[in-house]
Amino acid sequence: MKAKYKFLFGAVLVGGTVGFLMTSGIKETGVYFLTPSELAAKVSADPSFHDVGVKMGARVVHGSITRNVGTQTITFQVTDGTQTYPVVYRGLAPDTFTDDVDVVVEGRLEPDGTFRATTLLAKCGSRYETTPQA
Repeated sequence: MKAKYKFLFGAVLVGGTVGFLMTSGIKETGVYFLTPSELAAKVSADPSFHDVGVKMGARVVHGSITRNVGTQTITFQVTDGTQTYPVVYRGLAPDTFTDDVDVVVEGRLEPDGTFRATTLLAKCGSRYETTPQA
């Protein structure tokens, strides 16, 4: 076998292996991203959906944030305007986490309707916008 064909065979083998590992890794770590309304529809269609890890994007309901400093637990509600879910998160919140901010929470929906978040991300919309010039 010529060296050229050996190199091509090796390159295809390495490329195929890397591609396989990438796709299998993405499938294992991929998580659904839903709005509260989509999550409610999924749960009503399939009650076993409570045990599935999910990401939910929504807006924090104004005045719903409660912090327990001793246990580092934050409870709040999120909504998309149609459906609202209570969220419990244990950990440190981002600096941009306030009322009416868009958040992405990752975790599991409990059978009682409470979303137990393991990750909390807050968007920082207007914080980096330019101010109007007078």
